[in-house]
Amino acid sequence: MTAGDLLLFTDWRGDPDERVGEGPLTIVELLANAARRGVVVKGLFWRSHLDRIHYSEEENRSLADGIRAAGGEVLLDQRVLPLGSHHQKFVVLRHPGRPDRDVAFAGGIDMCHTRRDDAAHRGDPQTVSMGAVWGPTPAWHDLMIEVRGPAVGDIEATFRERWEDPTPLALDPVSRVEALVHRDDGHGGELPPPLPDPEPVGDHHVQVLRTFPSKLPRSPFAPSGERSIARAYAKAVPRGERLVYLEDQYVWSGEVTSCFARALARHPELRLIVVLSTYTTADTLIANASYQGSRNEALGELYAAGGDRVGVYGIENVEGTPVYVHSKVCTVDDMWMTIGSDNVNRRSWTYDSELTCAVLDEIPDEREPRVLRDDGDPARRLPRDVRLELSREHLDRAEGDDADLLDPVSAFEAFRASAARLDAWHAGGRRGPRPAGRLRAYRMTPVPRAQRLLGSLVYRIADDPDGRPLRLRGTDRF
Repeated sequence: MTAGDLLLFTDWRGDPDERVGEGPLTIVELLANAARRGVVVKGLFWRSHLDRIHYSEEENRSLADGIRAAGGEVLLDQRVLPLGSHHQKFVVLRHPGRPDRDVAFAGGIDMCHTRRDDAAHRGDPQTVSMGAVWGPTPAWHDLMIEVRGPAVGDIEATFRERWEDPTPLALDPVSRVEALVHRDDGHGGELPPPLPDPEPVGDHHVQVLRTFPSKLPRSPFAPSGERSIARAYAKAVPRGERLVYLEDQYVWSGEVTSCFARALARHPELRLIVVLSTYTTADTLIANASYQGSRNEALGELYAAGGDRVGVYGIENVEGTPVYVHSKVCTVDDMWMTIGSDNVNRRSWTYDSELTCAVLDEIPDEREPRVLRDDGDPARRLPRDVRLELSREHLDRAEGDDADLLDPVSAFEAFRASAARLDAWHAGGRRGPRPAGRLRAYRMTPVPRAQRLLGSLVYRIADDPDGRPLRLRGTDRF
């Protein structure tokens, strides 16, 4: 990027010393260097809860200060509900006079330690402590999507709406005092006038979906909140007839997973594959009970609706260390797909700020089976390619070794058989060669009744709160 270009970003957490490649370059140097070249650098970080309760207040402020010192501008944004966060993670690059270079990236990856991993999943050498089960360099599985064309303007509009919101950046008394002590910016400077949206390119229709809570003071761009992510899932997932593939960090909340349960009950040929984190990062008994109890409830509803047509898996690397699944991706009948920052839980669909891209590809996929639906609507190339690439990674297969993964039934059975072989190898004391594949069948951990009751209270208040208007709470409507 050169002088006059525009670089916009949002994030949940940033560590200034996080390296961005194999060399010594850090994220703060990358962004500060752009600002020194005359690039207009503007950022929105969540202010964060306090470091002493294991959040990222100081890291976010330090990265923001480093960019400001180079001439950029970063706001620490705490315009959220109590215990809420800004969870959006996206970058927008605009080039006046060179619109063919305009691009945006959106998804689940933060600018912080532990995220710089690859498909081998041996972890980022710059680590965040996550507990003994994850090992000294926790492995991390995550996704972003690269967007070009008019949708770049839609993602940029989300940044501009938040940046230009006149609501004070810090609403609670503690954050206000901290902002004064640290002399944080109270509002954003003027942004350059918006450029026209880039011209259409390619064959994909991209819909930018968001979550904003219903709150006071109201967000001027979403006075009753926005739940377009939830509404998109509620519309698309129940139409699934043969295969829904989901990767997610959590999978909580019956209100949220009900759309998957409806699809399973409505379509007796539908299979559901879920890849998730086998363990949580909770560091207290009650917090872990909250997470585990809510997941047990959600998965129980899916099993009740789909029985053995539901396959749920964790993943590990070839050394046998569990991999933390932070990706948020869903494909439905190889036609519709999403990649974004939202998790399958009530917090992401109603309470925090989120941004996700839904994609419809116009190009039918020529590989058989070409059609997975009774209405004759064909499978599309990009959603199928995404599902196959992820499946090959989890099954330890080479590129192109996926003929049996095209059909939903044989793909479902390939996942099940691979996990069964690896589980049996572990149960047998790891004797003999390790079977190919990284999948482990997920087994729900029972939570004792006393812990479950207290964990349920923590879950409702702190872990997975409801940010919908009062008229919608307690329902599965968004």
